[in-house]
Amino acid sequence: MVTIYGKDSCPYTQAARDDYEKRKVPFTYVNVKKNAAELTRMLEFSKGRRAVPVIVEDGRVTIGFGGT
Repeated sequence: MVTIYGKDSCPYTQAARDDYEKRKVPFTYVNVKKNAAELTRMLEFSKGRRAVPVIVEDGRVTIGFGGT
């Protein structure tokens, strides 16, 4: 399972969502601006880094999205 933590206003978050949709990889999107508890969870994955998106895929954490 893939979870993408991000914000609606972030172009990198949107690019990640578009890429996963295009590749038909199911994912859950979490808007951290609308959910403080999920922001805290995202910060645990990112070790306190406030950069989005944070993509959690099968336990592997990626911070940011460069289209690769």
